[in-house]
Amino acid sequence: MPTEITRLFDFPYYQLETYNLKKAFSTKYNGKWESISSQEYVDKSNQLSRGLLKLGIQPNDKIAVISTTNRTEWNICDIGILQTGAQNVPIYPTISKEDYEYVLNHSGAIYCFVSDITILEKLNQIKGKTKLKGIFTFDDITDERSWKEVLELGKDTNNQDEVETRKNAVKPEDLATLIYTSGTTGKPKGVMLSHGNVVSNVITSEESVPLEKGKDRALSFLPVCHVFERMILYLYQYCGTEIYFAEGIEKLTENAQDIKPNVMTAVPRLYEKIYDKIILKGQELTGIKKKLFFWAVNLGLKYEPYGANGWWYEKQLGLARKLIFSKWQAVLGGELKMMVSGASALQQRLTRVFAAAGMPIMEGYGLTETSPVTSVNFVEENGVRGFRVGTVGRVISNVEVKIAENGEILIKGPNVMQGYYKDPEKTAEVIKDGYFHSGDKGEIDKDGFLKITGRTKEMFKTSGGKYVVPPLLEGELKQSLFIEQVMVVGENEKMPAAIIQPNFEYLKDWAKENNISYNSNEELITNEKVLAEITKAVKFCNKSFGNWEQIKCFELTPDEWTIDGGHLTPTMKMKRTVIKKVYQDLYDKIYR
Repeated sequence: MPTEITRLFDFPYYQLETYNLKKAFSTKYNGKWESISSQEYVDKSNQLSRGLLKLGIQPNDKIAVISTTNRTEWNICDIGILQTGAQNVPIYPTISKEDYEYVLNHSGAIYCFVSDITILEKLNQIKGKTKLKGIFTFDDITDERSWKEVLELGKDTNNQDEVETRKNAVKPEDLATLIYTSGTTGKPKGVMLSHGNVVSNVITSEESVPLEKGKDRALSFLPVCHVFERMILYLYQYCGTEIYFAEGIEKLTENAQDIKPNVMTAVPRLYEKIYDKIILKGQELTGIKKKLFFWAVNLGLKYEPYGANGWWYEKQLGLARKLIFSKWQAVLGGELKMMVSGASALQQRLTRVFAAAGMPIMEGYGLTETSPVTSVNFVEENGVRGFRVGTVGRVISNVEVKIAENGEILIKGPNVMQGYYKDPEKTAEVIKDGYFHSGDKGEIDKDGFLKITGRTKEMFKTSGGKYVVPPLLEGELKQSLFIEQVMVVGENEKMPAAIIQPNFEYLKDWAKENNISYNSNEELITNEKVLAEITKAVKFCNKSFGNWEQIKCFELTPDEWTIDGGHLTPTMKMKRTVIKKVYQDLYDKIYR
């Protein structure tokens, strides 16, 4: 009988007994893919557990893990830590050293595993202000302690019995991990997830992700410190899926062509970037090739699942797939069956066009606090059709969702967190009568599909007392190739307006085609033709909204909004208060 899965460290053993993969994890080192088997995964994890015990690790100790990219070592550390009864505290690599200090001190982490010298140097600046007893690195760095030191400590198997005793003592309801929210406002909160929280989410989500057990390959590049990707990695392990770690977003297509994945996950911003790059390539074509390319794109933008557009559309789609979309597929390896999206709203045009291209993006919904999946689209399972454009799918089977009177989505189920670490007040604010109050607004249609209509915290009133829902306007505006990021503003002001970061990559190509000369971004964004195109995009967006919601004015930023610049969270969500502060001059130009 395979291992019963009740705790997170049960997944590797289940995989070993059920699939015994030769390539459980693969990471590229110095230009070469290196793989470990299911057996090596289990053995290395046990070795690390033994080493940690020799370091004196006790149940409920906190150990941080920070990695610039996803890699095999992260997963070995994860299981090795959890088996001792300690908790894994994953930390985003891109946050500031001040946030490192806050998370390490708030969690009380006593050891930390880091991937490379960049993170180490940032950590070294603040480690004296923390409780850290030691830092171990995955990369070999001169004069620094390597994670191999812990593995070396664990080579001796004489304390494996103690590891087994620790494992047996861990219960499903015990705390497994502290995941600090990326913090669009204020200090990050430590979300307490138990083993049972995440395990229940993995096993139930498996029903909606049609993986071919023991055969499929997955490409992983969304940071594993993000609960979405972490849950997905456990799901892959559960399904016997080979996991390959991308070297980074810039090498995504190269890695995809290498390994030919069947499935991958990402946040909407990354799918937008992939789409924009494909469109840019199409713009470079000439003559009949260009006409065919955009005929296929326009056809894709009208896509409806399950042949709803009729036989003639499907006939044309078959031709478009053969002539054009097959080349899109080739860019991502040619064997991609599906992609999964989460963390923020996915534009409908992307849902339609990628599904038309034969690479459907299945959008789901959830939060760190719900481990994370609450609902998800799926193509078809056992004759049940679960894909509806414009929704985040049906609620998964062991979770209950109800819509409050004010439209807020309330969630109940085994996936709901234990609470916020050391913060009972904030916990009590969001968990009431067993329901987690998401802060998101939504509605459920007659067929049980959940649709997100806004975020209660992001809604605002104009001075005229009218409500505006920024994400709806922002999603519509970002469909323009000229717009990369946009933040709708106007709380307590007379009208909504927008601060827009142009898509400079596209804009520069477009400027070249249109013989527009410029010396800087500042000069480019003041060009009359550029302003005319952005104005056109804003006017088109406004058609879909009531007069009180429409964007009456906008300003363009000369620089890009980035994670490193503090504009975006690690999952590419906007930090609204930061952006407003950075561009206060533009805000004042609009309203003052």
